Amino acid sequence: MKGIILAGGSGTRLHPITVAVSKQLLPVNDKPMIYYPLSVLMLAGIRDILIISTERDLPQFERLFGDGSGLGLNLSYAVQRQPNGLPEAFLIGADHIGTDSVALVLGDNIFHGPRFSDVLAGSIRDLDGCVLFGYPVHDPERYGVGETDATGRLVSIEEKPARPRSNRAITGLYFYDNDVVDIAKNLHPSARGELEISDVNQHYLERGKAKLVDLGRGFAWLDTGTPDSLLLAGQYVQTLEHRQGVRIACVEEVALRMGFIDPDACYALGAFQAKSGYGQYVMAIARELGAREPRTP
Repeated sequence: MKGIILAGGSGTRLHPITVAVSKQLLPVNDKPMIYYPLSVLMLAGIRDILIISTERDLPQFERLFGDGSGLGLNLSYAVQRQPNGLPEAFLIGADHIGTDSVALVLGDNIFHGPRFSDVLAGSIRDLDGCVLFGYPVHDPERYGVGETDATGRLVSIEEKPARPRSNRAITGLYFYDNDVVDIAKNLHPSARGELEISDVNQHYLERGKAKLVDLGRGFAWLDTGTPDSLLLAGQYVQTLEHRQGVRIACVEEVALRMGFIDPDACYALGAFQAKSGYGQYVMAIARELGAREPRTP
């Protein structure tokens, strides 16, 4: 499976903060926002990842990650010149996807929960069409909402329904088989002039090939598109990290635990950031898992 992070847009709801910097590079507590969706793809075992952003912002992502080899990844980059809807990611990334299935994650979504890597791996293993991820919310009328049968198969999708049939909002993480590229090519823009991800999902629904995985109790799904939600997300991460002594979405630790890099490589990544608490944490994890500290001359 290939991965795509859609990190474009102008972040107008966060102006003036995002006038000069990409929303996905803003800090969520102790790390850039994009670390969170990147860690989701890594937890799914995906190593070949395309980051899509604006022409202005893309060089900053390249400066942050390079080619991804330090994390055991193969990262590439592509420009989205205008925010023409989420399905455009499959058109921009068609060559990247090739003949594989694909996971799309939005660059401003944060996911955290127990055994998440197992949930993701199971969803990839059972992929037959598309897998969406649902999260219970108290205000489903603000979201795209999925209704399922007893097996988890989607039976209806409604966009911002006045009378929701369920409280499961469809999150910004999507798994699709390779058909999604052709589906996206044949979409017609909506009244807003954009391609709609709901139209893609509806196509799979009508074929009986859409499944909704309920993240449910114990998971957190956070959107960081407004100043309040950005602050709340940072506070959530800070509280958990302080109480549990772990760092959420530490991509160096994820790379190590997923077997993408070895402890010595992880230690070197931490040492590069050794003056920060984040870097010291990475070094400590690497030592715990067998890194050999370089001798000082």
